[in-house]
Amino acid sequence: MPAALYPGAFTSQCKEKEIMRLSILIPLYNAGMTIRELCKEIIRSYCHSCRLEIMLINDGSSDHTDAVCRELHEQYPDIVTYISLARNFGEHNALVAGMNYVSGDYCIMMDDDFQNPPEEIADLIAEIQKGYDVVYTYYPVRQDSILRQFVSRLHNFMATLILKKPADLYLSSFKIINRLLIDEIRKYSGPDPYVDGIILRSTNRIGKVPVVHRKRMQNSSGYTFGKLVSLWRDMVINFSLYPLRILGVVGLVMMIIGTVNAVHTVVELISPAVDPTEYERLTAVISFYRGIQLFAISIVGEYVGRIYKTLSREPQFIARDILLRAGQDARVTDSVHARR
Repeated sequence: MPAALYPGAFTSQCKEKEIMRLSILIPLYNAGMTIRELCKEIIRSYCHSCRLEIMLINDGSSDHTDAVCRELHEQYPDIVTYISLARNFGEHNALVAGMNYVSGDYCIMMDDDFQNPPEEIADLIAEIQKGYDVVYTYYPVRQDSILRQFVSRLHNFMATLILKKPADLYLSSFKIINRLLIDEIRKYSGPDPYVDGIILRSTNRIGKVPVVHRKRMQNSSGYTFGKLVSLWRDMVINFSLYPLRILGVVGLVMMIIGTVNAVHTVVELISPAVDPTEYERLTAVISFYRGIQLFAISIVGEYVGRIYKTLSREPQFIARDILLRAGQDARVTDSVHARR
């Protein structure tokens, strides 16, 4: 909700003379070993230069993340808001959950594993104040594995093709957006949000800054191959009509091929003899057509399924517990306890 609805927001621990309100949104998954130190480093660095809030979204962690976040909320009650989701909904659903509660002029989105250095936040703030709606980070030197870098490049290639992303823009999870985009993301009501897709369809005022890429403090990424495939599926189905358009082109080509084959078959039937090999070839072609039809049905079924999920109002997230900052009006947020 807009900051005006939170009369008690950003209170004692930050200097009243500063007017910039900064929200830092961190989706968490099994981050019990890192999130305490990350929050303390952010607070030490920025609490005295802006009106700071930290939004922690626990996305169904199975370790002691919940206990650590509750301790942080008790220790910094006027800075830390903690939301515990009922199960693992996915990173982008967790981000949208947090967007329903942030009240800053700007919102930083960052990971929980210390790969995003908190000291780089100042560079993001300085860049977005030049008039951008969003500023992404990119890494001149990456600390990920070769496989992870390949998957990341593939993801960015798909985003360039499908979402018309600028080719030189890296869709980093470490970014800053302004109030305009915060409100646009909150308007999205589909069950499978893709935050970067919403951003790219909402603005062309996009900046980028280089940042240091640290080694991951935890052993592995929370993104499994299955989750990456699901993310690509959401990108393609929710934010483009490319599959349908590609199928239209394929259908046109197949219709032309089918017409040529039909003419060829008629000519063979008129001839004195029919070569059985040609019949086998025709059978193979028919099988190929049926494969195309089944593939087309699966794509159309995916769209119909998304329409069904939207009409059935499947929730983006369900918050099990919400610990608000001191002074934050709980009545304002009750309506989004389960976002539909």
